[in-house]
Amino acid sequence: MQKSIHRHAGFTLIEIMIVVAIIALLAAIAVPGFLRARKRSQATRILEDLRLLDAAIDQYALSTNQLAGTHPVLNDLRPYLKPGSLLYNRGRNVLNHRYGPFTVDQVPKVPPQSFNALSDVADADFWSPYN
Repeated sequence: MQKSIHRHAGFTLIEIMIVVAIIALLAAIAVPGFLRARKRSQATRILEDLRLLDAAIDQYALSTNQLAGTHPVLNDLRPYLKPGSLLYNRGRNVLNHRYGPFTVDQVPKVPPQSFNALSDVADADFWSPYN
């Protein structure tokens, strides 16, 4: 009589556990870096919005002959912003914080909630002169 030997191909429990541990280690290394990069890109987006608002305030003041100290609202600035953008549509940043108030001949300020939320990746020098 002939015995047939069947060998089942597959991974052992130990091998699977080692692979899972390696994946968990790599995730633990990568995720904090990803979250930091995400927050830094949000801060950069807010800074770019502030620059666009600054330019829009200047254009508004020039085209409507407004004096220094005038307080335009977002609806006054919309013609000088890109239609369809988040800034144009909502007047809020990527963290859903409202921009404003605005004053002619003064740079717009970063919303305090945004400054606090992103302070670990963007210090006061990052926001200059918008802080």
